[in-house]
Formats: sequence, C-alpha cells, structure tokens
Amino acid sequence: MPRPRIHDLDALLDAAEALLAEGDDRAVTIRAVAERAGASSGSLYHAFGSRNELLGRLWLRAATRFLELQRAAVDAELAAGDGWDAAVAATVAAARTLRDLEETSPATARTLLRHRRETLLQDGLPDGLAGELRDLDDALLAVLRRLADALFGRHDRRAVETVAVCVVDLPPALLDGRRARTIDPTAALAAAVRGVLEDARRG
Repeated sequence: MPRPRIHDLDALLDAAEALLAEGDDRAVTIRAVAERAGASSGSLYHAFGSRNELLGRLWLRAATRFLELQRAAVDAELAAGDGWDAAVAATVAAARTLRDLEETSPATARTLLRHRRETLLQDGLPDGLAGELRDLDDALLAVLRRLADALFGRHDRRAVETVAVCVVDLPPALLDGRRARTIDPTAALAAAVRGVLEDARRG
C-alpha cells in the first residue's frame, strides 16, 4: 500500500529547498526540514521514506520547473524567426533560463545553480524516481539536440557538446550570485554563448 500523505508534499519540498538554497546539503536533514515545514519527522518519512528520496524529489521538481521554462523560451525564439540568428537567440534564451527562473522561484534557481545532482544524490533511489530522473535527462538532451539541429543542421556529439557548454556549463559559472561582480553577468553570459557558437560555426 502507498504511504499515507499526512502533509502537503510541496510544502515539505519547499522547506527542504529553502534549506538547500541557504547553505549546503548537510543542512537538509529530516529533522531540519520538519522543523522548517512545521511538520513531524514521521511525516517526512511517510512522505519520502528517506532523506535521499526527499532530495531526489526536490531535485526532480526543481529541474522539471527549469526544463519547462527553458523549452518555452526556446520555442518562442525559434518560432519568432529562422536561420542562424534565431538559433543563436534560442540558445542564449536557453542559457539564461536560470536567471529567468530566479525571478519567480529564487530558491529553485539557487538550488540548481549551486548544487550538482551527482554530488547531492546517493545511489539507491527508488526505481520509479530513478526512472523519472532518467526521463528528465532524456528531455534535456532533446532540447540540446533541437538547438544543435537549429544551429548546425546536425546533432552529432560535437554539435550537442557545443550547445551543452553554452546552456549547461556556462550559466552556473556566470550567474551564481555569491560572487560580487562589476559587470552584468547576464550580458556576459549572452556574449560568451555567442562567442562559443561563432567559434564552432567557423570551425
């Protein structure tokens, strides 16, 4: 039988996400999340089964929000035009999705900016959750391939890796607000993405 739901899952995930956004993953304990949410530790175990599953669900929700926003941004730019310029604009929009997410869900954006899934989650997630995370990876790969096709007319490994540098690797390095900057990081990100793409185009 499924575990009884005795507390709102989103409220529990909100509490865990707030703790994670404020510090490192060691701050996200069952007890701390329960205290933040005004729930009992037992309700956390009933809802998630373990701390690792809680973190897995937290990551899945955060990454799903991000991916939905990213796909919408890419769709809008590709629908507005065609050719190289539209594809570059779509890639820039995909790269700045974390900044856009920060405007509506700052804790979610900080979670994704400051924490890597492979260090946050341990092995041994329930099969269903592990499958949902793999599906999410496939959905992200589909976005990368779509951008690669729009940019280069192909989605081989080199083309996809070029897009991944732009939309996966560069944003955390430039948009993490923990370092004070005198330049506009969003503008710097857009310039860096365009530079990478132009270099790949010439190559």
